[in-house]
Amino acid sequence: MDKRLVSVVRYDEAARSVEGAVALCDGLKGVPRDARTFIKPNIVFWTRRVPFPKWGVITTSRVVADVVAVLKAYGIEHVTIGEGMVTYDPKDVATPAHAFEMLGYRRLEERYGVRCVNIHERPFRTVDLGEGIRAKVNADILESDFVVDLPVLKTHSQTVVSLGVKNLKGCLDIASRKAFHDTRDGLGLHRKVSGLPGMLPERSLSIVDGIFTNERGPGFDGRIRRKDILVASADWLSADLVGAALLGYTPEEVPHLDYLVKKMGRAPDLRDIEIRGEKIADQRLLHAYAFPYTKDGSLPVPMKRMAIEGLAYRQYDQTLCTYCALLSAALVPAVARAWKGEPWNEVEVLTGKVMRPTPGKKKTILLGKCMYLANRNHPDIAEMLAVKSCPPSPEEVVDVFHRAGIFIERGLIEDIEAVPGSFMQKYEGKPEFDERLFRIP
Repeated sequence: MDKRLVSVVRYDEAARSVEGAVALCDGLKGVPRDARTFIKPNIVFWTRRVPFPKWGVITTSRVVADVVAVLKAYGIEHVTIGEGMVTYDPKDVATPAHAFEMLGYRRLEERYGVRCVNIHERPFRTVDLGEGIRAKVNADILESDFVVDLPVLKTHSQTVVSLGVKNLKGCLDIASRKAFHDTRDGLGLHRKVSGLPGMLPERSLSIVDGIFTNERGPGFDGRIRRKDILVASADWLSADLVGAALLGYTPEEVPHLDYLVKKMGRAPDLRDIEIRGEKIADQRLLHAYAFPYTKDGSLPVPMKRMAIEGLAYRQYDQTLCTYCALLSAALVPAVARAWKGEPWNEVEVLTGKVMRPTPGKKKTILLGKCMYLANRNHPDIAEMLAVKSCPPSPEEVVDVFHRAGIFIERGLIEDIEAVPGSFMQKYEGKPEFDERLFRIP
């Protein structure tokens, strides 16, 4: 049996690295010139409010532009770039338009005649992704003949890694994304994520953008590094397996990849993959994926180090959806800043969809509609403080914490779109974090 080809190359803009990576893995072999092609970058988040760290969070515009140039040079005419980014207001269409403009995608439209679409403004079709997994998927990717998947090389706090397979989740409508985090159907997040390749056509190409990597991603609050590596393969699973190995993980340590390896009869030790270019051993660097919590999962480790008392801010689980995860990125540091050294009144914060209250707590904060519906009548709640909206209303969140005696600063939550900007100072004065890679001249 022929081995699957994967190229691992060092990124060098002057050396036309993307073109070289595609050629090394025979990424366009057999692809017809008239193939309707869909490019799926990873734009996990965007805000018009402030500059924020894009490195290791968003696919670099340089890689997107180079991919388009390679496709056009090959002779492919019909190219669509599509993404369904998360915004704090699910009905916001101005922010995705702003992202496409600032990332240079409009220049690609003008220069190459490609089409850029916000999938939330496009049709969706209900698709059976296998094993009872059903979701509404963007029609553009479903109607394509060839998909180029452009994830970032990063770990993920819930799925261990977020590479090509996980990147396809951005082609689902919002309701389906939320449903992926729901366990009431007996299927967890990992198993549902493993079904995402079911939306791919027969031919696809994965190019993992590792110019920057992200530890404890997928967002701007992770630890970002400059790595200058690209992984490419016409076999989507092989690309993810090699990407995971570069991040320090075997398939067995990544549940959705472990399931796919077993389902497809693949070798877990990569022996059925031929690596061309750089050696994995020379480029591997372990990236942690989970945010550190106390052993009992009751408090983030940084809060424990601050000697915070009277609070249990329980460790997130797989049922925490993207909107509440974005909120948590702002809320956890806001709570820490509210600590003044006096113990709080035995407050517990619950998130996601399946957490249950701990007996003996005096105040229980139910953060989000899912938590409220799951626990509104729970007998172990002495005093319920519920945020019932979805996505959670920032004003409602602040009010609930104030009622619990935790006086978080209103501006840190109510002006939540400004929060990502506070992470920029970590990268000031470091020339390796180059904004030019997210522009197209």
